[in-house]
Amino acid sequence: MAKITSFRDLVAWQKSMDLANMIYDLTDGFPTREHFGLAHQLRKAAVSIPSNIAEGSRRRTAGYIHHLFMALDSHAELDTQCELSARRRFISGADNKPLEDLVAEVDRVTHGLLRSLDSKGDLI
Repeated sequence: MAKITSFRDLVAWQKSMDLANMIYDLTDGFPTREHFGLAHQLRKAAVSIPSNIAEGSRRRTAGYIHHLFMALDSHAELDTQCELSARRRFISGADNKPLEDLVAEVDRVTHGLLRSLDSKGDLI
């Protein structure tokens, strides 16, 4: 396993950055009336996930765990907003499957990072 020297080395951060990038691409196609509504909320939640992972990695274990919970809170918010976007047909069926897969992957790896910190009580 490679040594973690920066938050950029964390799979959770990398995957959540991929997710944020995907959200930006998908929301570009939203109706104009949604650019300051749902599209804005999706982008805000998506950016919050890797931002909290990065910020938390600079703190001691308890603070890090707190920031990972905040990232997971934003993840739940984003997941809900993605579902609404798909129901409103702002996201096509073809785009929705890869989005759902990446949303699920970010959830898994972020929970894995949280479990690793919680069980070790160490910094990464």
